Amino acid sequence: MISSRDEVTKMILSAKVLKGIKWADVAREIGLSKEWTTAGCLGQMTFDKKQAEQLGKLFGLSDEAVAWLQVVPQKGSLDTAVPTDPLIYRWYELVNVYGTTIKELIHEEFGDGIMSAIDFSMDIQRENDPKGDRVNVVLSGKFLPYKQY
Repeated sequence: MISSRDEVTKMILSAKVLKGIKWADVAREIGLSKEWTTAGCLGQMTFDKKQAEQLGKLFGLSDEAVAWLQVVPQKGSLDTAVPTDPLIYRWYELVNVYGTTIKELIHEEFGDGIMSAIDFSMDIQRENDPKGDRVNVVLSGKFLPYKQY
């Protein structure tokens, strides 16, 4: 018996390693972006029945695990307030250093509001550079203005 969505994530990661599957391949299989698919497989998004069944076949999951993929997850994947993984910590550092700048520039351009992480897309690509390859990340979220009432 599976007691949490985290257990299904571990099953997926184990099968991914065993089968040598790339996230882009998984995404193609279910017809979504590699970024959203990866987030879903890591337990941060909900799959519909068809997608969950496709993932079940791809990763060799039980019917119970497939059902868990269709349950709305508890969002937030970090165990600590300050992440300890070096790559994730750099994103934390980026927000600490540039967060107020990003906020100021968004408010200057759009007004008082927020960038949605719900109506959102992300694209991560390798950018070849003779001085060392770069990580190119594009985040795109709908602007949601605060309303007066």
